Amino acid sequence: MIKNLAELRNMIATGEKTTCAVACAHDAHTLEAIMTMRNEGLMNCLLVGHTEEIKAIAAEHGYELTDNEIIEAETDADAAQVCVDLVREGKAGFILKGLLQTATLLKAVVNKQTGLNTGSVISHFALVELPGYHKIFAVADSGMIPAPDLDTKKAIIHNAVGAMAKLGYEKPLIAALCAAENVSPKIVETVDAAALKEASLAGELGSCYVEGPISFDLTMNPESAKIKKFESPVVGNADMLLVPNLATGNIMVKTMLQFAHAQMAGAIVGAKCPIALISRSASYEEKYYSLLLCALIS
Repeated sequence: MIKNLAELRNMIATGEKTTCAVACAHDAHTLEAIMTMRNEGLMNCLLVGHTEEIKAIAAEHGYELTDNEIIEAETDADAAQVCVDLVREGKAGFILKGLLQTATLLKAVVNKQTGLNTGSVISHFALVELPGYHKIFAVADSGMIPAPDLDTKKAIIHNAVGAMAKLGYEKPLIAALCAAENVSPKIVETVDAAALKEASLAGELGSCYVEGPISFDLTMNPESAKIKKFESPVVGNADMLLVPNLATGNIMVKTMLQFAHAQMAGAIVGAKCPIALISRSASYEEKYYSLLLCALIS
């Protein structure tokens, strides 16, 4: 059980060093994140983009680079494809999005002939450290799929369980969050949650246990569950929160970050390698921990 995000650094320090391919690395924020990791000896990097701009930014900030760490790419699409090719050739373990549109990078990733598509759903996976909760927990999907149906939710769980297995989780406890703990035919997420619980009990979702439908208060607060006489191994001990849709998850996580002093690491999973899509407005800590997460699950 991982108790905090700082433990990710200890985990990566004992493993084999991987290489990050950075798409459109000609960006100061992106270089800051990856250079910190590289200079700490936690990972290698291949910087793809406008060579002269990368060198100029590096010189301005005192980053020392070698020529074999930089690969020229004239366009954003070229940079995305080069990074995908580096992963396909075994020269990189994961990709970091730099100064390009997410759609441009993902277009190269999901290309059926030259991409990193596995035939699975690609989804967002986050780890959240929330003060007051006794361990970190995962959240999916709070950053990729707007309104997943039941089959897509199963794929989201499958992706997340695979990522968590690489972090040492043998059988994560998953809460399929809803507004209440009762099944209502008029509220589709409660019906889906009950179906997901049945699927987990039947072994269809891999090594995990899904509880649902279950509300946020029952998941996180054993006293609330006690009052409502709701019993589940997930109560007060959830390893992952499956949110019913992107809006719910995105607002929930951002509220935790903004007002509850939470910290987060995130990655896109479901392709042949994880992808770090880090916003320029993200905190330095979020960038740092997201890179650690991608390196560990790559």
